[in-house]
Amino acid sequence: MFVETHEELAKLELIDIITKLGLGDLFPHETQRALEAVLSSNKKTKNGEEDLYIIALRFKLLRLHGYDVSQGMYVFKGAFSITKCTEIKGLLELYEASFLAFEDENWFDVKWRIAVYENNENVDKRLLELAKLNFNSVQATLQKDLREISRWWRNLGIMEHLNFTRDRLAESFFCAVGLAYEPQYSCFRKCLTKITTMILIIDDVYDVYGSLQELEQFTEAVDRWDSSKIQKLPECMKICFQALHDITNEIAYDIQELNGWNVQAILHLRKAWTGFCKALFVEAKWYNEGYSPSLEEYLSNALVSSGGTVISVHSMLSLGTDEMIDLLGKSEDLVYNISIITRLCNDLGTSTTEKERGDAPSSILCYMREMNVSEKEAEGHIKKMISKTWMKINRQCLRSRSPDLLVPSSFVKVTVNVARMVHCLYQFGDGFGVQDQQTRSHILSVLIEPFHLDCP
Repeated sequence: MFVETHEELAKLELIDIITKLGLGDLFPHETQRALEAVLSSNKKTKNGEEDLYIIALRFKLLRLHGYDVSQGMYVFKGAFSITKCTEIKGLLELYEASFLAFEDENWFDVKWRIAVYENNENVDKRLLELAKLNFNSVQATLQKDLREISRWWRNLGIMEHLNFTRDRLAESFFCAVGLAYEPQYSCFRKCLTKITTMILIIDDVYDVYGSLQELEQFTEAVDRWDSSKIQKLPECMKICFQALHDITNEIAYDIQELNGWNVQAILHLRKAWTGFCKALFVEAKWYNEGYSPSLEEYLSNALVSSGGTVISVHSMLSLGTDEMIDLLGKSEDLVYNISIITRLCNDLGTSTTEKERGDAPSSILCYMREMNVSEKEAEGHIKKMISKTWMKINRQCLRSRSPDLLVPSSFVKVTVNVARMVHCLYQFGDGFGVQDQQTRSHILSVLIEPFHLDCP
């Protein structure tokens, strides 16, 4: 297909549709060669000016595939009249380019995009058939992963002893798929599912179960990684600690066995869990003392209590080598902003429920009290913060590919997908706390229902 396509616009449109149909991983080298040719070319239309559509499409695709092109290279400002179909298409591409961090091969949109493409009057039957086959193939791998992780969860038997916490295995696996859907990341997905279930369980221990004294002992036990510190705690908290202890050791062993390198993964994982529990304990103290922090103080702690650091450390170790943990420092700003998105989206989706339940203050409540504004005004401020943070993430994604950083693209992609995932889960409310219809529909579409293929 790439060989048959010579015109620049046709090449760009082919790359765009291949990406949207989830086929980008099948043509990485062809895509790279085509984009390098586009980058080095300065073709213009006959009248010396280029169509807005091709400018915006070129800019979006080059940025999307890691080429650090500046807006100055493709001037978007200026007066133009929206009279042509191509100019309307150009505006749409420009809109997508301005929200680049939301783009990429989002697997949750692929099925819908394939269905839309099927109804396109200019549909390429070869691409359509390939996209459906690829989707079904990936889905079969995901189903196998889900069966294996479900068996592990049943054998663990932890939910039989914990009636206060959320049982969200399917949603946790769904999140792992959102971070890395590619078949080769099967072990990574199962690792992330285990981590997410533990984040939810421990979050509920701090939010709705333990007394402040019990939580202090639990936090100390995690900090020291010492089961002798939990002997006076309720049985269910002992079970939670033991599950965290065993799962973390299991994951550390799997990481070292999978990557074949000698690193004390357990030390990095323990440090991440300790930070998470300490941050949750701070929030528990605020609630028990009736203290209302400023938004800045709240966020400085919530960046850790969101679980973003736990996920980032596990991701870095699972995807890389023993030197990669040192790169967390180089990608610190990216992880910071991803954690901001995670916390703020979570607060927007859960603030009403948590306020009724009497949990620690959310970012919305902190801003309301600090600035003496209404809930609606506070929500508007939080939404603006999310938009500004996405703009920073866009820049950081490009900067992370510079020679002086060399942060692996697999880690950058997975990390940014954390933020995309929380948008998906919390856009209609609390996608984790309440098993709503939208989340169930997403799970069915992505994990259960394949495309029906036409028989030859």
